[in-house]
Amino acid sequence: MAAGRASLDALTTSSPSLSLRPSRSNVLFVGSSRWWMRRRGGEGKASINSRAARPRPMVRLRPALFSPVAMEWQECTTEIEVDVPCSVAYQCYSERETIPQWMPFISSVKILEDKPDQSRWTLKYEVLGRDVEFSWLARNMTPTKNQKIHWRSLEGLQNRGAVRFFPKSTSSCRVQLTVAYEVPEILAPIASALKPFLEGLLLKGLERFAIFAKERYSKIPQP
Repeated sequence: MAAGRASLDALTTSSPSLSLRPSRSNVLFVGSSRWWMRRRGGEGKASINSRAARPRPMVRLRPALFSPVAMEWQECTTEIEVDVPCSVAYQCYSERETIPQWMPFISSVKILEDKPDQSRWTLKYEVLGRDVEFSWLARNMTPTKNQKIHWRSLEGLQNRGAVRFFPKSTSSCRVQLTVAYEVPEILAPIASALKPFLEGLLLKGLERFAIFAKERYSKIPQP
């Protein structure tokens, strides 16, 4: 063993092109970019061999550095009964630029002048101890009057959602809000706690919406 190691040391010293490379299997390979050693008849001579003598290259598959990673999507649904007719609740929710008045985490909504079906939204809030700010451009899809308003984002924070209005009586209705969103990378570590947190915020927003809509309804002259 000692003699073999000595001859190996002498060989690597006399041949700078050779190098000892530890493999992941803790086995030492003697290698060169041009030739490989091969013992013949115990003589230990190094020679340039034919293709048959050269070992096949080892191929290791590695994940691409920039391969796309599928982000997690979450969906929240909450609802509340509002003491106004469906038509009033629908009209109040249709006024997108007033949404920051009652939705706690929405700081601004601006309708595009040249594209009234699109609006730019900004979210600013402290989420589970982290101050976050996101923005997105959303398009309102074709609504169903007094029944459904729905949208999807075109750029920025990926999200989509719908608000549905169900009559309870001539003077009350049930408002159901569903929001689906892609969890932002910055919030991925707390994704499991994000959904119940946001559901609580959405419910708080609907409670404030109920007050907002009722105040608006009280100002409408009744027949």
